[in-house]
Amino acid sequence: MLGIALLSTLAVASVSPTKSPNDPNEYRYLELDNGLRVILASDPDADKAAASMNVAVGSGDDPAEREGLSHFLEHMLFLGTEKYPDPGEYQQFIRSHGGSHNAFTAFADTNYFFDVEADFLEPALDRFAQQFSHPLFTPELVDRERNAVHSEYTAKLKEDGRRFLSVRKAGGNPDHAFSQFAVGNLTTLENTEDNPLRPDLIQFWHDKYSANIMTLAVYGPQSLDQLEDMVRQRFTAIENRNLTIKTHVQSLYDNRRLPERITAESLRDSRSLTLSFPIPSQRDNYRTKPASYIANLLGHEGPGSLFDTLKKAGLVEALSAGLGMDTGEHATLDVRMSLTREGLDKQDDIIALAFRYIDQIRAKGISQQRFDEMKQLAVIDFRFRERSEPMREAMRLSSLLRDYPPADVLSAPWLMDRFAPEQYQAILDHLTPDNLKVWVSAPNRNFKTPLITKWYETQWHREPLSVPEEVDAALADQLSLPGTNPFVPENLDLVPGQSMAHPVQLGTLDGLDIWYARDTRFNTPKANVFISLRTPKARASARNEVLTQLLVDAIDTNVNAWAYSARLAGLDYSIYPHLRGVAIRVGGYNDKLHKLVNRILLEFADPDFTEQRFQIARQRLIDGLENKAKDRPVQQTSEFVQIALIDGTFPVADKLDAARGVTLAELESFGTDLVAKTDPVMLAHGNLTEASTLNMARQVQAMVLDGRERTVVDRSRIRQLPAGQAAAILNVEHPDTGYTLYLQGNNTSYEERARYRLLAQILSSPFYEDIRTTRQLGYIVYATAFEILETPALGLVVQSPESSGEAIDQAVAEFSEGFVARLNDIDSDRLQREKQAVISQLLERDRQLGEVSSRYWQEIDRGNIRFDSRERLADAIRDVTLEELQQTFREALIDRTRALRVTTGEDTDDARSTLKQLRQRAAVPDKTPG
Repeated sequence: MLGIALLSTLAVASVSPTKSPNDPNEYRYLELDNGLRVILASDPDADKAAASMNVAVGSGDDPAEREGLSHFLEHMLFLGTEKYPDPGEYQQFIRSHGGSHNAFTAFADTNYFFDVEADFLEPALDRFAQQFSHPLFTPELVDRERNAVHSEYTAKLKEDGRRFLSVRKAGGNPDHAFSQFAVGNLTTLENTEDNPLRPDLIQFWHDKYSANIMTLAVYGPQSLDQLEDMVRQRFTAIENRNLTIKTHVQSLYDNRRLPERITAESLRDSRSLTLSFPIPSQRDNYRTKPASYIANLLGHEGPGSLFDTLKKAGLVEALSAGLGMDTGEHATLDVRMSLTREGLDKQDDIIALAFRYIDQIRAKGISQQRFDEMKQLAVIDFRFRERSEPMREAMRLSSLLRDYPPADVLSAPWLMDRFAPEQYQAILDHLTPDNLKVWVSAPNRNFKTPLITKWYETQWHREPLSVPEEVDAALADQLSLPGTNPFVPENLDLVPGQSMAHPVQLGTLDGLDIWYARDTRFNTPKANVFISLRTPKARASARNEVLTQLLVDAIDTNVNAWAYSARLAGLDYSIYPHLRGVAIRVGGYNDKLHKLVNRILLEFADPDFTEQRFQIARQRLIDGLENKAKDRPVQQTSEFVQIALIDGTFPVADKLDAARGVTLAELESFGTDLVAKTDPVMLAHGNLTEASTLNMARQVQAMVLDGRERTVVDRSRIRQLPAGQAAAILNVEHPDTGYTLYLQGNNTSYEERARYRLLAQILSSPFYEDIRTTRQLGYIVYATAFEILETPALGLVVQSPESSGEAIDQAVAEFSEGFVARLNDIDSDRLQREKQAVISQLLERDRQLGEVSSRYWQEIDRGNIRFDSRERLADAIRDVTLEELQQTFREALIDRTRALRVTTGEDTDDARSTLKQLRQRAAVPDKTPG
């Protein structure tokens, strides 16, 4: 019997997951004696290690009388274990060794994760494992952490995402656990003598957490044997209580109410429409993906698609389709749309047209050719998959291991084993008018007798839905299913030659600086091309910034339908305004990349404008600007700092005035004038030859630059704060107080930047521990390096549901005074460790071509043709002395030599006058004068 059991264990352990041919990592699956399932990833080149534990317990497991308990448990597991009782020890350890950590609670899962410098994986795992085997649930911390959860709840009371979620819960099936409140607050997590919280917390942990429903992923440079040894030593201590994962047999919607429309009132000026169809769970269909096949057609954006037809009609701005929620028993297939004002008024027409498109899919959409193309793209994508950072990989693997067999855990998202028309048809059978839930959100609904959600006080309304049989014939005639994708890459060879250490300038063509770097180190036939048309007109005024944004919208709109097939085939693009003009980025498989570049340049050279599109885009821009007043308090305080100090930015009020006044004729003229004088630059990086790069450069010259003048556009700078502390109070419609303290460095030298980076590293955990955990001032609390455009700074940010701006500032001042002694006590070993933590993050190994491309592009923007900013900053960090750090701390936090404090509170004129004064200041110097 023992021999049979041993053979069984070895058989399980021998499973080798199918990996991408481009993946050099080694993987091992194993199951510990306590039933914990583990996936190990050995990446010998990794300089960071990571781990993630997924527990198949979430808010759907909360007791009805203790809503939010699983989320509260997630918070409490961080705060001390038998071996490491100090509640801040885990965070301090991770932070001091170049890492980060967090967790999230979902409906059916809670995921805990961290990353750390690779050499410290083992002690980090020791602390991590203890959280699941021997948590303390310290009594005095239980009540404190209730306040943190409550602060998290109040911080998002005014966020439409949370408010709409509360409507989805209220409007769904009341018998389903999804209907429960998931976050928790002081009411649901009551802690009194008659109803103490800690016993319920411990009982929940004991009843719900078990090794056999946990999945662990560990990623590091150590060998698989070493990783396995680390895991077995520590994680076998987690108790196996032989639990089963909770199943939710109830349907997500009350099917007796279907078809139904539910409308929720938004606070932001935005409108959305979602068609949600209940379908069976699709987890078991991961090898054929029928829902993805149908969603691919429903969400297509090419010519004749549902989206393209509706956008041309001025009814929608965005559309996507895919699985909504999947509980393992039930799921939804959702078609989500962002509406224009006219679209909101014509939502019934949109719904009718959607069903006409679904009819087309039924009649002509199921074909072997479409499947073959989708599979071919999935195979190519998996074959050339690039690795992401270790923590993201660990999170992904622990989550996938919960639902998929070990052999498929790496490949499951890309598998499309066979053409499955019967499964596609089964999905389509559920996409009917009588099996539909429509979710609508829009502002200013003025319901006569609104329903109101319990915790987020969101007004909503429900009504039976009658799907019109009549459809707009003119729109219906435009609908057509997508044809063969012309962008499927055919040549996937790598160009010959060694990867280059950094870009070189191939020359200048009509003023266009051409930078090039061949790079095949990631073994992918991909490239990225950046083209920046730097022009003084783009940011000459708030009006010009608005016109630039409208021009970019017009070009993007004109390109989108044609380019959507390119996106499906692994190409991507973006056209975006920046501080010096407008840029184009195109990336992906290089085989047909030049075709996409050409098309975008063609639109740029001769943009097409329509009155309808102009009015929609202008209104959308106005809505976005007005919605900034509804951002979180700390978002608004931090944005005030940026608008006050970044040269080339403009206040929201100025941009609103401009947006309300611009005309189509003005935009047409601006489109011609924008590139009349340019300072152009281009970078081609990746699987490209010099010849192909020069060909693209000639296209840029011929299509956009020919016959136009050249100029020089200087890089934007950060304005220097006056001596002392400037202050501003913003009037914000939110019950919480926002607080941002911006502490500016003296100059932009590498030495000054190094001191501020290191100081932020050392301050981060103690500041969080003091302000959030000990003082309980709020959920959103952090100290960070607030560096903008190489100007060093510290940012201390707090959002509090109870405290005023003055009270927060007093707490920050007390923390700063108290930290002087701690900083003085730092020994050389601790200082070296903190330096190494910063350097490890700064010099973290590149894992994807896009990371390298973006860094090269930033260096070109800086004018650093040595491409060594990271290395020079790392050298400067190594040279920082404790005395220099202490002096910087005193100047910044104690004396506040150059500080800007922005808080929210009662409306005053000081914010406007402070903003005006700061925007007239000169730039921060490169180095201290003298």
